[in-house]
Amino acid sequence: LGLSICTMAVVMEMFDIQNSAVLVIICLSVGTFCGLLNGLMLTHLKIPHPFISTLGMQNFARGAALIVTGATPIIGFPALIQVAGGKSISGFPISFIIVIIVFVIFHVFLNKTVLGRVIYSIGGNKEAARLAGVNVNKVLLFVYSLAGFMAAFAGIILIGRLGTATPLAGKDYELDAIAACVIGGASFNGGKGTIWGTLIGALLIAVIRNGLNLLGASSDLQLMVIGAVIVIAVFADVVSLGYETKMKRLAVAKQN
Repeated sequence: LGLSICTMAVVMEMFDIQNSAVLVIICLSVGTFCGLLNGLMLTHLKIPHPFISTLGMQNFARGAALIVTGATPIIGFPALIQVAGGKSISGFPISFIIVIIVFVIFHVFLNKTVLGRVIYSIGGNKEAARLAGVNVNKVLLFVYSLAGFMAAFAGIILIGRLGTATPLAGKDYELDAIAACVIGGASFNGGKGTIWGTLIGALLIAVIRNGLNLLGASSDLQLMVIGAVIVIAVFADVVSLGYETKMKRLAVAKQN
């Protein structure tokens, strides 16, 4: 997110580009490319766990964003760039409307398309999906590229809210993203979770943060709370998975 919007901002300044479409394409391209690199590290370099590749990319991208901007925020974006994150329609923020549209699109994609169901199958059992004829590497490259695209898209929304591109944009957002998904029912073991559950998780995180702000809690305390929420949610997922496994074994034992 940070590298995408900072690259867009630097190109805008260097070449005096005020064409919103060109700037958006640059931003989304950088994000998609970063996601593609994450996927390539996992599928072709055989990095043992996606946390390694994505954590490495996070630090690389953050450092690159600081370098290209000289650690200085950049302002002066065209008004059209800032519409999505800074304007409202009939009292409803455009950013909120976009969120609902995006969630509907991804709900249909994950549940009503072959590729969406294949993604679930890879999450549940990668080897079984491969034996069923699925090109796992291609699907993973698509998923990681899409994740990078959406991170860059979120950056454009953020520019509309803040009016500036800063290399620290998106800092600690990964904690909120993980917490929202896990609270919403996604499993660290893969193959589970819904898009609407993720939305509920995101809203819950927003409520927690807003409540802590109203109580005057510091940002450090908020990080502690979100971290605790993640641990509790993952623990609940592990307990639930263990219970489901136990019940399946009992069912099989009864049949035998």
